[in-house]
Amino acid sequence: MAETIFSKIINREIPAKIIYEDDFVLAFEDINAQAPLHALVIPKREIPTINDASPEDAELLGKVLLAAASIAKSQGLAERGYRLVINCNSEAGQTVFHLHCHLLGGRTMAWPPG
Repeated sequence: MAETIFSKIINREIPAKIIYEDDFVLAFEDINAQAPLHALVIPKREIPTINDASPEDAELLGKVLLAAASIAKSQGLAERGYRLVINCNSEAGQTVFHLHCHLLGGRTMAWPPG
């Protein structure tokens, strides 16, 4: 699999403002923030898209979501509200093919997004 910018962040080959890390998940601030808090929460094991996830990945995917909730809580957003987004493939806006969850919060969100 081709190395992505996210694998380079995991390996500390390029800098990122890391806000959460455990043995399975890494989260860092998005450099193109769309909200006061815009973090990317990624599994440390590369899965290109959600379509590539298997039943064996269920626990890891759960860890990504639980990490996002933990970050939101630590940032004071759990009660106010926040948004989690996973894009799948190019038409949905996925530009890095290492599955990631966008955690957005700190402002009122609209639907549809825009």
